[in-house]
Amino acid sequence: MHVDLTGKTALVTGAARGLGAALAERLCASGATVWAADVREDALRALCDRAGGDGHDVRPLTLDIRDPEQVTEAITGVYDTAGSIDVLVNNAAVDVTKPIEHLTAHEAALVIGTNLVGSINLCLETYRRMIKQKSGHIVNVLSTAANRTWTEAGPYSASKAGLRAFTHTLFQEAQRDCPGIGVTGIIAGGMRTPFILERFPDVDTSGLQDPAIVADTVLYALSVPASSVVPELVIIPRTESSWP
Repeated sequence: MHVDLTGKTALVTGAARGLGAALAERLCASGATVWAADVREDALRALCDRAGGDGHDVRPLTLDIRDPEQVTEAITGVYDTAGSIDVLVNNAAVDVTKPIEHLTAHEAALVIGTNLVGSINLCLETYRRMIKQKSGHIVNVLSTAANRTWTEAGPYSASKAGLRAFTHTLFQEAQRDCPGIGVTGIIAGGMRTPFILERFPDVDTSGLQDPAIVADTVLYALSVPASSVVPELVIIPRTESSWP
């Protein structure tokens, strides 16, 4: 998938590895200046070293998206430097795989705070600025868990279902108030990323998809002409068991 993003500025959360890294690499290869946000500083630097060749511009941004003050400071800093954020991809996500009876309030807050509240924090700070610039695109990475639950994933499913609802509302408000802004939810099935492989080391990886495929799906959402909109896309492995 090729999209010309020359001169555009993109911000990707959870960018240090996995899908986030694939997104950062695809976006910068398309010409965008990419601000790669994550809490993992060493992994961020490695990403920037790897993806920043051949004239590509990838900049590390250490950020805990759960902290609204950090988010405000980070977004303000990017705007002061770049003048705009043309693409925001809310990709950062965590999970704690436990039965609810053994789950702690701290663990639940970590998942909800990162996956839902953190993404909303970024949307709030960015969307109002996109309205002023009358353009931009927000992509929220969802999950099949936004539509279907399974055991040991209570907070995760709740966070993704909540983010899907928020994304649909944001889409409707953008359609009403600022047609120059795109809002897309990407429902992604299982991927060969540390998010799954570290928690389930014995998983059959043949049933998982390459995160680059999901990154290309995001680029497709960014590629449609202004006369069309893509509110939601689903991209899953052919053998995905959690859909529909």
